[in-house]
Amino acid sequence: MSNGKVTVRPATEQDLGQINDIYNRYVVETHFTFDLEPMTLEARREWFGHYDTTGRYQVRVGVSDASVIGYASSSRWRPKPAYETSVETSIYLAPDAVGRGTGTRLYEELFKQLQREDLHRAYAGIALPNQASIALHERLGFKRVAHFTEQGRKFDRYWDVGWYEKALGGS
Repeated sequence: MSNGKVTVRPATEQDLGQINDIYNRYVVETHFTFDLEPMTLEARREWFGHYDTTGRYQVRVGVSDASVIGYASSSRWRPKPAYETSVETSIYLAPDAVGRGTGTRLYEELFKQLQREDLHRAYAGIALPNQASIALHERLGFKRVAHFTEQGRKFDRYWDVGWYEKALGGS
C-alpha cells in the first residue's frame, strides 16, 4: 500500500474479487477465520447478496490507489426474529494495511452508518490469540463478554474464541 489516501465507501460487486483475495489469505495462512478452504468467487457473490448499501447488513471497503485494502461488514447475528437488533461484525485487511489506521476508519464508518438503524448490540468473535484485533475492537468500544475454549479446529489444533460486544443505538 502506498501512502495514498484511504477512502471508505460501500462495497460493490466490482470489489468482490479483491475482497475475496484479502479474505482467502486469512483462510490459508491464519486461524483468524475458521473457514478451511478458500472461498470461490461464486460463493463470495452469494455472500454479498445478503448485504445492501443501507440497512442493518452492510459491507464497507477501504480503497487506496484504486485498490481495496480492507473491508468491514455487519451481518445477521442469529436467524431468529428476536435477534434482529443485533449484528455480528467482521473486518479483514490486506497485509500492508495493518497498523495504519485503516481498520479504525472502516469500523468508524460502518458504525456511523449503523446509527441510523434499529440496532442494540454488535458482536465480534475473535479467534485467539489475535492481539491486533482485540486492540482494534476494544479501541472502538467492544468489551469481552465470553471466552469459549477450543471452539474451532484448524491446522490440526483447537483454537479459543473471545466474544466481544458493543452497545449500539445510544443504549
